Amino acid sequence: MMVSHAPSFPRENKWGNEQMSGKLIVVSNRIPTAATPSGGLVFALHETLRSTGGIWIGSDPEFRSTPSDELKKIGDQSDYQRLAFEMSEEDYKTFYLGFANSVLWPVCHRRGDLVQMSRRFEEGYRRVNKRLAQQIVNVADPEDMIWVHDYHFFPLASDLRELGFKGKIGFFLHIPFPALGDLGALPESANLARWLADYDLVGLQTRSDVARCLEMFRSELGAELMNDGKIKYGEQRVSVRSFPIGIDVEAFVATANQTSNDVEIAKDLSGEYVIGVDRLDYSKGLPNRFRAFGRYLETRKDKERRPSLLQIAPPTREGVTAYRDIRFELEELAGRLNGENAELDWTPLRYIHRNIDRDVLAKLYRNARVGLVTPFADGMNLVAKEYIAAQDPEDPGVLVLSRMAGAAEDMTEALLVNPYDIEEMSEALAQALDMPLEERKARYQDCMKRVKATDVGRWSENYLNALKDSRTNLSWNSFGDDQKESD
Repeated sequence: MMVSHAPSFPRENKWGNEQMSGKLIVVSNRIPTAATPSGGLVFALHETLRSTGGIWIGSDPEFRSTPSDELKKIGDQSDYQRLAFEMSEEDYKTFYLGFANSVLWPVCHRRGDLVQMSRRFEEGYRRVNKRLAQQIVNVADPEDMIWVHDYHFFPLASDLRELGFKGKIGFFLHIPFPALGDLGALPESANLARWLADYDLVGLQTRSDVARCLEMFRSELGAELMNDGKIKYGEQRVSVRSFPIGIDVEAFVATANQTSNDVEIAKDLSGEYVIGVDRLDYSKGLPNRFRAFGRYLETRKDKERRPSLLQIAPPTREGVTAYRDIRFELEELAGRLNGENAELDWTPLRYIHRNIDRDVLAKLYRNARVGLVTPFADGMNLVAKEYIAAQDPEDPGVLVLSRMAGAAEDMTEALLVNPYDIEEMSEALAQALDMPLEERKARYQDCMKRVKATDVGRWSENYLNALKDSRTNLSWNSFGDDQKESD
């Protein structure tokens, strides 16, 4: 039986006096199953859908030998529908582990050398997107607004347009937009410009991402930059804009301030410590971070000083070879660093390869003298914002931040470093650990202003306002001729 259409909820919303005529449909690779999900982005989308009503579509974690052509209901359904699309194990290996994370992820993170090309991967990626497009069309009305998230679904708008959907479709990329030179690593059929042109609004993390996207379109013979700032590509017109994502600032500050018996681990760390929190991914620059900390220990003037590095790196995508390789490299580096520097009562590097509860993380951030965030490439990096939000305003720590992270575009009062330069990172660590209180306060206050300005609730509101106003004429061949972008 076909899943019934979610009702359009005539509720008060955040997007002006004009009510949405249809429902909002959010599409992401994963979907929350709890009635009240945690986590910044997930919580923001959850609250948005509670306000507007609609549907959230994501993948079912259970594999099926023959995936159903219908979406299935999962989790709580009280305020909006949660619907899951099924995949076979082959779909997971080719669509998710394959094309999405062994082709698109390295291309977007400037690691074309790690691309694993396979026709099976490409076929699986297109198969899952086409099947999902048909499932969405089965539950979508013409006046609905669809918001697609991330690189797993680059071609989804094109597949929806082929099926006749003429409503507004927005896309948001959470990872860096690839440089023009890196796009050459993609198969010829993966035409990113053509896929993105079928969206009404492409949202990217930074102004630099927008510049790279526009450069891609300029390289296309059929693309033209219009006076209203949109890209015209054939009959389609698309807006490309920056929407820096953030965290739920108020909630995270409250969590960091709370007293809990679950955070005694922070008191067990001997003296001052530096913290890093990252998924175990080659884009995060973790081996160089370990080397930089080791270099700091070698060169520190006060040999009696015993700062520790607490690195939390939960596993991810362990079915991909590159992720197994970096795990082995980090374990070797950690063992060597501790073997060369540890004392009977001091472990310089604490490396934790598992998830840590978010409430505990907030307290660990707060007590850390330095937050070390040094990715080689990152769309935004919310750890940088979480670290700042968790600080005590009267005695804040210092953020050492890679220039390659999207957060560095606005958080300019962090200590910005080149993640490839071991010596520079080592010197920044020394500067951060020795920084006087007044300078720490000044840098914290400036960074905190940027964190508050990009609160995740404001991010979702700004994006949906822009998508709602992206065009007024729903005729696919003539939309957007006189539409101007909202401020």
